[in-house]
Amino acid sequence: MADGQPHIVVEGMTMAYGDFLIQRDLEFHVQRGEIFIVMGGSGCGKSTLLKIMIGLKSPKEGDVFYDGIPFWASPVEEQEAAKRKFGTLFQSGALWSSMTLAENIGLGLRQYTDLNARQIREVAAYKLMLVGLAGFEDYYPNEISGGMKKRAGLARAMALDPEILFFDEPSAGLDPISAKLLDDLILELRDSLDTTIVIVTHELASIFAIADNAIFLDADTRTQLAIGNPIDLRDNHPNPVVRTFLKRGKAEDKVA
Repeated sequence: MADGQPHIVVEGMTMAYGDFLIQRDLEFHVQRGEIFIVMGGSGCGKSTLLKIMIGLKSPKEGDVFYDGIPFWASPVEEQEAAKRKFGTLFQSGALWSSMTLAENIGLGLRQYTDLNARQIREVAAYKLMLVGLAGFEDYYPNEISGGMKKRAGLARAMALDPEILFFDEPSAGLDPISAKLLDDLILELRDSLDTTIVIVTHELASIFAIADNAIFLDADTRTQLAIGNPIDLRDNHPNPVVRTFLKRGKAEDKVA
């Protein structure tokens, strides 16, 4: 984990849909090369926070700073430039069913680079190799398993060599073995590429296996109750709501 200026800073954040308050007074930072978990129970606003961080929804108050630059206070063209440094893996994988895996990965490359068709194919093959799907370039999403779809979605998120990867419930719908393999892959990619990774999840096995740091959002008080390493929070945090969440019986319990 790098020292110095945080890669991401959320400052004075209030999230709302119209007059309905979701979360208020959010303040946290993510260091470069860190795996940061956004956790909490159902309806606490985890996915809304992710949407704000990747530029899909504006906050009611506050801002997200990337390398010290405020995202939402910047002009639209600067926001778009910042988004090109992001890669996002959505919960469903969000692959186009009518396209092969290579074609899915090549979408962003065709739009944002000057690479020719052969070069795009080579990049797609390389990204699939990184996630353990070498040789699957010409497969369609309906021809592979759920775990493989998540890996292919990750390969697409990595297509433009992003500085930051955002994951929305990456283990959702996966069996425990596939979920563990995906966790291992996330750790490998972080260590080899030094990518900053922000993950929304409620899966305890993943939280304890991969998180460097985490924030706990509470649906009742509508603000953050804790920030820190999840193991430390589980064992030492004074708030029983935080400890109870992190001491649930089994990782597959559906709390969120």
